Amino acid sequence: GGGMAAEGDVELELETEPNGSGGGSDGTGGRAAEKPRKHDSGAADLERVTDYAEEKEIQSSNLETAMSVIGDRRSREQKAKQEREKELAKVTIKKEDLELIMTEMEISRAAAERSLREHMGNVVEALITLTN
Repeated sequence: GGGMAAEGDVELELETEPNGSGGGSDGTGGRAAEKPRKHDSGAADLERVTDYAEEKEIQSSNLETAMSVIGDRRSREQKAKQEREKELAKVTIKKEDLELIMTEMEISRAAAERSLREHMGNVVEALITLTN
């Protein structure tokens, strides 16, 4: 039975050995072994991301074209609007007319001024339009 006891001892030694030194070397060793694996999956992910990015680029270039077309239209409208505002700004309006519209229609000064200018300072027309 002595041989069996010795075998038991060897088993015990084997068990404690990886745990004892394994605690240290396994901690770092284990991590080192994990790194390459993560790296591989990372590379695969990167490829997937690149494909995705390329697809997105194609989509966004179409979008950019669309946006610039919309942008052109917008800026043209904006320019027309500015021209109109300039024309309206030239219109001379009376302060009394402005105040009349404000009190009559209970609207802000800006709105009253705007409608008055749009009717070339004609308070009656402005009021008629506002009441409609």
